[in-house]
Amino acid sequence: MASVADLTVRMLISAGIGRLYCLPGVQNDDFFDALYPFRDRLAPVHARHEQGAAYMALGAALATGRPQAFCVVPGPGFLNATAALATAQSTNQRVLALTGEIHSQMKGRRWGMLHEIPDQFAILSQLTRTAHEITAGEAAARTLSTVLDAWQAGLPGPVGLQVPFDLWRAEAPGEIAPPIRARERPDPGLIAEAARALIAAERPLIWVGGGAQGAAGAVRRLARALSAPVIAFRSGKGVMPADDPLSLNLLDGHEMWRDADLVLGLGTRMEPGLRSWGTAGLKILHVDIDPAALGRIRRPDIAIAGDLGDVLPRLLAEIEGREPDRRAWVEAAARARARTRSRLAAAVGPQLEWIGALRRAMPPEAVLVNELTQIGYVANLAFPVDAPRSFLSPGYQGTLGWGIAAGLGAQDALPDRPVVAIAGDGGALFTIAELATAAHHRIPLVVVVFTDNAFGNVRRFQEDNYGGRTIASDLTSPDFAALAASFGIAGHRAQTPEALAAAIAAAIAARAPALIEVPVGSFPSPWSLILPGRARG
Repeated sequence: MASVADLTVRMLISAGIGRLYCLPGVQNDDFFDALYPFRDRLAPVHARHEQGAAYMALGAALATGRPQAFCVVPGPGFLNATAALATAQSTNQRVLALTGEIHSQMKGRRWGMLHEIPDQFAILSQLTRTAHEITAGEAAARTLSTVLDAWQAGLPGPVGLQVPFDLWRAEAPGEIAPPIRARERPDPGLIAEAARALIAAERPLIWVGGGAQGAAGAVRRLARALSAPVIAFRSGKGVMPADDPLSLNLLDGHEMWRDADLVLGLGTRMEPGLRSWGTAGLKILHVDIDPAALGRIRRPDIAIAGDLGDVLPRLLAEIEGREPDRRAWVEAAARARARTRSRLAAAVGPQLEWIGALRRAMPPEAVLVNELTQIGYVANLAFPVDAPRSFLSPGYQGTLGWGIAAGLGAQDALPDRPVVAIAGDGGALFTIAELATAAHHRIPLVVVVFTDNAFGNVRRFQEDNYGGRTIASDLTSPDFAALAASFGIAGHRAQTPEALAAAIAAAIAARAPALIEVPVGSFPSPWSLILPGRARG
């Protein structure tokens, strides 16, 4: 009879998982022994730190739109992975957190067992959409079926599975049932009402977030049918091609917001607009797969709960053939784009030079993994993206240091597409040990580290807001190029944007892991552009 470990391996394979990002340990030894015969179908990609393994799973999920999984030991191993798990939760990614646990009979006794923490399951439950524990071999098939259904067919988001180490070998009768959850169909009456409102509006906007990444084609059709400009900030970049006349960055959107009479949110919280820009006189339509997300910030006039893959074709069927003439509104969008490009050039020209070098060096199909760094903040506004899932962001979680490990996961999951991860010298050291993972597994990620020997954003705020009293923001950074070489990875240094573009292009062509260090100085602040303030009442 199959064991719990055997059944868990089968569940992962049935989910289409081909790579398991992991860091093994004693509580999971029986699981990895069960994995051994299937290592060609479910290959373990072992990292050097649990946060690295979890971020790799997250990066792979963001880059592919497919479920991914990581496996870690309990206690400190699980806790090390929680920042990545919180980021998976905030970006609504289908990541399975598979964690061991201490002996089932020892839980809650606080005897000081290896890797014991009080109520690990409570923490796991807070960081996932749903969490599950195998409590007996007889219940394993049923629990694993529930996990598979939630992970693959439930609302997008991370799912947790905890297995006490004494239960891995327990006999597990039964089979795993395939996902059976049917998607709720959107209300046709609300779709018809939304279509009427969209056609009747004079100056509509569409706002897209990460939930629209899988529906880019339909979003583009809808935008063109309505002549409605489309706002994207971080997670929605690439849904509309950057050079499309209807494509707006956040600053463009702010310019248009004051005159818009309707906004349609698709798979997004629309947080800056609904919370900070003002909504007086603005009709709000909101579509999201998660009913709980509708009205969380502002109650919409029309709220549609449903998958965009179901909603948008029905909405298009109501609208196409009845397209309104909004040439004046499209022309207004072109003028707004021109104004904001001038503002960007005047305010953050130095950052734009480096961003331009990144874009020139990267082929159209390449993926940029963005970081919380001086270049990254401006990249949210100004890095041009033409395809879905080509700009990866930690979203509102703002997880400093995620980029190198998440980039490794993205590159591992997309072997035929180049991936470039940027970082500052502060954030880079969070997961720099994963360069060893890149070397070991031959993952050809290109890492660009901008070095200014500071937590640059913190230092700027201290200088601007606290009379120049800088504290705990200066850094002593290593020679990153030499550090990369010590891992057996090509290390380079680029002093100019032209040199950076050449180094990136060469590294991509080599199809081998590489790190490029870019020494920079202080940059002008982008925050008046990213947080532009109120646009209407």
